[in-house]
Amino acid sequence: MDVILTVGTAVPAAKQVTSTIPIVFAAATDPVGSGLVASLARPGGNVTGSSGQSVEVAGKRVQILHELLPDLQRMAIIGNVDYDAAVREIGEVQAAAAKLGLNADVLEIRRARDVVPAFETLKSGTQALYVCPDALVNANHARINTLALGSRLATMHGVRDYIGAGGLMSYGASNTDLFRRAGDLVDKILKGAKPADLPVEQPTKFELVINLTTVKALRLTIPEAFLLRADEVIE
Repeated sequence: MDVILTVGTAVPAAKQVTSTIPIVFAAATDPVGSGLVASLARPGGNVTGSSGQSVEVAGKRVQILHELLPDLQRMAIIGNVDYDAAVREIGEVQAAAAKLGLNADVLEIRRARDVVPAFETLKSGTQALYVCPDALVNANHARINTLALGSRLATMHGVRDYIGAGGLMSYGASNTDLFRRAGDLVDKILKGAKPADLPVEQPTKFELVINLTTVKALRLTIPEAFLLRADEVIE
């Protein structure tokens, strides 16, 4: 095998198998904080890739959510607390919410069977749900969105693909762009470059996507100016 291409959450398992075969990750949530690489500029070892910077833009997502729901007072955050990057993102969301005077409760999940019980702990008056992406959420985002709709919660995702299954909106790096960048890194490695010498690619394009079907289901009123800011509107 010449190179392994995967997503960020699978890198630790790949690193346990080999310390010599180049590993390229795409869409890693927090590659430095998760210990995938030593630094963005100098990854070191046999790993490099592209970062989604989900943790870094968590505050921006909270701000956008608050702009859409100016009367927002209480929100919830759902995330896999066994995933280090999700834990850091939860902390960033809580800090951003506190600056805006919002209450932010955490719905902890560790496996698929935790999702439904987590929603049963929602506090009265919760108006929105911030969803922290990871492999567990990736496999269960449709269920999370369905439960959120049933609880009349406006959802904010970091991955555009999650909102097609009933989510309200997403803000984050373009996964298509991140995977293309990862493909470029694979190309360089196959031509002789070493992962340790290839800086981690950082996103240059962030997209705001809104699902109008969910807007109607939640009976929300979206200001025209807000819609005009969206990079994509799903009808």
